[in-house]
Amino acid sequence: MRDPFESPFPSDSARHEIWEMLVPRDIDAFLTADWSMVENDFVEEGFIGIDGRKETNPAKWRLAFPTLKAYRDEWLRQAQDFAGQSFAEDPRTAIFTTTTLEDIEIEGDMALVRKKFDGGITKSDGTRDILQWQTLYYCRLHEGRWKISGFTGYLPNPMG
Repeated sequence: MRDPFESPFPSDSARHEIWEMLVPRDIDAFLTADWSMVENDFVEEGFIGIDGRKETNPAKWRLAFPTLKAYRDEWLRQAQDFAGQSFAEDPRTAIFTTTTLEDIEIEGDMALVRKKFDGGITKSDGTRDILQWQTLYYCRLHEGRWKISGFTGYLPNPMG
């Protein structure tokens, strides 16, 4: 069984760097609603974010984040909303356990990264928030390190 807190790429420096950026750093920043922890993980120029709206039909996807600022504002809104909720379990452990990132395709200085969420988190009132979607991240080697240049996210998991 995989350890959700350990990179599946310990001996591959590029993939390990991407995993560190998109799993522990992203989760920890989200849980503290601290954008400053991840702001340097993005290429601002030309950034694009597509909201798949958990739809399998691309005709229903939307250009929700035409700029990094638009994405940052929504990310902060979601993180602050999450921070205001009460959970019956450790949110960090629940999110790590739900998250899988084991597929990174690298060609030169570009990478296609598949991050999936499949699980949930129990709230204090006993209800369960289902975390079940996936995101395709477009990363590139920029200024000496891997950064996110865009994504197509909030896709169904599984797709079909």
